Amino acid sequence: MHVAVLGAGTMGHGIAQVSAMAGHSVALRDVEDDLVDAGLASIRDNLDGGIERGKVTEAERDATLDRIEGVTDLGVAVADADLVIEAIPEVMDLKQSTFTDVEASAPEEAVLASNTSSLSVTEIASALDRPGRAVGLHFFNPPHIMGLVEVVLAEQTTEETRHFAEDYVSGIGKTPITVEDSPGFATSRLGVAFGAEAVRMLQTGVASARDIDRAMELGYNHPMGPIELTDIVGLDVRLDVLEYLRSELGERFRPPQLLRRKVRAGKLGRKTGEGFYRWENGEIIDEDGTE
Repeated sequence: MHVAVLGAGTMGHGIAQVSAMAGHSVALRDVEDDLVDAGLASIRDNLDGGIERGKVTEAERDATLDRIEGVTDLGVAVADADLVIEAIPEVMDLKQSTFTDVEASAPEEAVLASNTSSLSVTEIASALDRPGRAVGLHFFNPPHIMGLVEVVLAEQTTEETRHFAEDYVSGIGKTPITVEDSPGFATSRLGVAFGAEAVRMLQTGVASARDIDRAMELGYNHPMGPIELTDIVGLDVRLDVLEYLRSELGERFRPPQLLRRKVRAGKLGRKTGEGFYRWENGEIIDEDGTE
């Protein structure tokens, strides 16, 4: 199968990697050469890390990289695609216009998937002349490690498209869960609810960020606490999701004021070096300590 991944950032390059590791040929597309090169470099770093941990062989790394082509031309990326997965910013107009552009260049039978974590796949698909081939494929960060993918069925998604998407997910070694299109789907809705309440607890002095996270890790066997996860996902991303869910589902998803203040200050989590924790080389070095 030929897979086109649009967006070479954290999610896009991870989706490209797992697709190529499963034997698919992949076009990884972004709007600038530097972004494409950075995505390809991140894939190599991930694979090299896998070699160090004994999870990947050098031959597997080289074969995976050989299956991935970096491009900036959208038409070239999708011209022969069986599956196109967009992993671009969570902006409805941008996703719809991208789907429209893809439809003009991709084969008629290609399935068009969105990696959106919360936006309406039904609304994204409405921009297409043939919306039945649209579906959500919500990967989790980092895609090369996390084992779950949400298959999100738009109102227009055909049964053929559903089965294609589920088979693709199973074929790359992930576990699909299939959900109907609804605000936040299953995972984002539950995840941001946990995260928002944890931030409210921090805001009102119930406990430190570290202790709130340990409570969920040790008491409920979560692999990572909700505040650390918020830092990794990105405080700005979490804020956008909460605002969207608030508009769709009501005030129970109102973002905590502390989250708003952090985002206004540019403290977006691991990617900026500071959020609710301070980060260095991808590792926590201290709690933020300003609240």
